[in-house]
Amino acid sequence: MLGLPSNLAYVGVLVFVLAGSLWLELVLRTRVFARLPRLLLVLAVVIWPFLLWDAYAIAEGHWFFDATRITGIYLPAEIPLDELLFFLVIPIASILTIEAVRSVRSWPVGDGSDEEQRQVAQS
Repeated sequence: MLGLPSNLAYVGVLVFVLAGSLWLELVLRTRVFARLPRLLLVLAVVIWPFLLWDAYAIAEGHWFFDATRITGIYLPAEIPLDELLFFLVIPIASILTIEAVRSVRSWPVGDGSDEEQRQVAQS
C-alpha cells in the first residue's frame, strides 16, 4: 500500500477515509466540529457498544486481527488501537458526509440550530 509498512495498512485506510471527508467541514461548512458536544455524544454512543462487542468476540475467539496489518498497540481486552481509531474515524466520516448532503440540499437539522445555519450560509 503505497510503500507503507504492512503494519500501517489499517491506519492507512483510515487516513484515506479522513482525507476523503474532512474537507467537507471546510468547503461545505458542515460545522460538525463546531458542535463538538453533539459529536462527542454520538461517538460515545457508537464506540462503547462496539468496543464491548469486540472485546467479547476476541475473548471467545470469534474475531481476530491480522497482526501484520495493525500497529501492534493493544488496548485492554486485546483490542487493537487501530480498531478504536476505526470506531472514531468511520462515524466522523459518516456524519461529515450526511451533514454535507444536508448542507447542499438545505435540509433542516431539526435540533434548533436551523436559524444559526441560515445565518452562517448568508454570511
